[in-house]
Amino acid sequence: MRSVGAAMDVRFGATVEEFVTYLDDLGLSHLELKREYLCGHPETPEPETIGEIADRHDVTVTYHAPFRDWNVGSFNDAVREASVDMVKRTIDDAEAADAGAVVVHGGAVPTRYPEWVREKAREHAHRSLGECAQYAQLVGVPLCLENQPVDDDKRRYTTTPEDLEAMLDDVAVAPEYLGVTLDVGHAKVNGYHWRDFVDRFGDRIQVCHLSDNDGTADDHEPIPDYQRVVDAVPADYFAFEMKSVADIARCMGIDPEASGDSLATPE
Repeated sequence: MRSVGAAMDVRFGATVEEFVTYLDDLGLSHLELKREYLCGHPETPEPETIGEIADRHDVTVTYHAPFRDWNVGSFNDAVREASVDMVKRTIDDAEAADAGAVVVHGGAVPTRYPEWVREKAREHAHRSLGECAQYAQLVGVPLCLENQPVDDDKRRYTTTPEDLEAMLDDVAVAPEYLGVTLDVGHAKVNGYHWRDFVDRFGDRIQVCHLSDNDGTADDHEPIPDYQRVVDAVPADYFAFEMKSVADIARCMGIDPEASGDSLATPE
């Protein structure tokens, strides 16, 4: 089953119920929740309640593990361990909400640090991914490693198809429990076509993030021609990652102001 929907962002200010209702009204059928962003939303429901909301609206759910204030590739042992714990908690929440997958980032380290620090951080990223993937297999919720955008100040480990494959290859977990999240916007800003990742990973891509940019910055602009991506990427779940609710409507070819929907009206 292929479901197309959107990620809920902390900037939206809507409750989960309101946002899912909005997606349902647009004819969308998938919800992605960034676990750390849920902390910033009013009336955040428990995972079981999220599952009930999804069932009522007949939408699928994926979770995104924390990444803003956490780093599974940290060279600091305490930070790495705490970050792994947060990913595991996200997997638990996903299982309770009957979600289909958990998206995870591969970590990063400042490029200004010495080589030995960057090497330790890379080793930690691999170790963390292995621990999280093993837990995902135990719980029964797939973990999907995302291709990250390049950062001038940080070394990220999954910006190219080759680096992403290297991270996956070192983890001894059944492929169905360690998949790939393809972010088409990240691929573009890094100088790759999203098809480069499809050619490399194929059916291992379980989640796809949809946005556009001009190739110079990861701007998360609307992607009105998203259907060509949906038709070509063999993922189960597709999520618009927009900066505003109104941009989700624009992806669908709907004028948010003309629709009269207050949730989608830009500020």
